[in-house]
Amino acid sequence: MNRIITKAEIDECAEYVKICRTEVAKRVVGQSEAVDGILAALIAGGHVLLEGVPGLAKTLAVRTFADVSGLEFKRIQFTPDLLPADVSGTLIYEPGSGRFNVRKGPVFANLVLADEINRAPAKVQSALLEAMAEHQVTIGETTYNLPNPFFVLATQNPIEQEGTYNLPEAELDRFLMKIVLSYPSPEEEISIVRSNGCAADIPVRKVFSADSLEKCRSAVDAVTADDKILAYIVSIVNVTRPESEKRDVKKLSVSAAVRKNDIQHYISFGASPRAGIALLKCARVQALFAGRSFVLPEDVQAVATRVLRHRLVLNYEASADGVGADELIAKIIDLMPVP
Repeated sequence: MNRIITKAEIDECAEYVKICRTEVAKRVVGQSEAVDGILAALIAGGHVLLEGVPGLAKTLAVRTFADVSGLEFKRIQFTPDLLPADVSGTLIYEPGSGRFNVRKGPVFANLVLADEINRAPAKVQSALLEAMAEHQVTIGETTYNLPNPFFVLATQNPIEQEGTYNLPEAELDRFLMKIVLSYPSPEEEISIVRSNGCAADIPVRKVFSADSLEKCRSAVDAVTADDKILAYIVSIVNVTRPESEKRDVKKLSVSAAVRKNDIQHYISFGASPRAGIALLKCARVQALFAGRSFVLPEDVQAVATRVLRHRLVLNYEASADGVGADELIAKIIDLMPVP
């Protein structure tokens, strides 16, 4: 049974969030959705995939969060010739002692930037998958635990596909959310141009510590969600699965309107139960950001696209008709009965 969160805890977390937004805004102009998404994932304890064309401050946002959070930060530039040992580490033979010593890789940090993650081949992705999924790394015959907290922020370019590899579905499913960065408004771009590319030199102060981050995570765990909210989340996730048509949909509260709108017609594989867990986590953080101790359907709706867009495998017909995951998720949210 969840403990009852106090008003003081909510206010304390809200103050951390407010200060964090202010500090990040000193360097990163606009991109409020990306900033809130990264902050939510940091508190929820999940990994984030950032997608956007070059020049939208993806790397700057990650570096800024590293400075604001006070976490140990490492960057890995993913390239086609990268090896698993370049990420996780390797055994080095020492002739003097006649023994092998462990040299830990850059993944041994609290916050890891996996820059252009889709440029690395499958072997490297497998090494990173173990770290993301199990918070541990195997070097030789020994398994080493990663630091706590452990947080991967990965970036990828959606335009240039030459020399890139599609991320495995199992790895994509380990990302709590996928955030798509958009172009800034003209007013925001004026501020960006005015900075003359020196935004990274602007000092920011450390907001979080290990204790304060743990306080926020404990508060999120104490945010309550009614059984109707849980059923709402399961219904949203379930309708993304084409095989759900074969089940007793009445038991899962799936709207007939959803099934008749060809949503499942465009999906080859839907979201796993891990998506439901991620939806609940993010909805709890959203409620906490709003100063509430309980989850509303609006919280689930606000985070649904970020949580589900990378978990849907669309078929050829979706590509042919120009239908994307975001559009399908929006349809599901519009047509799904709200508790």
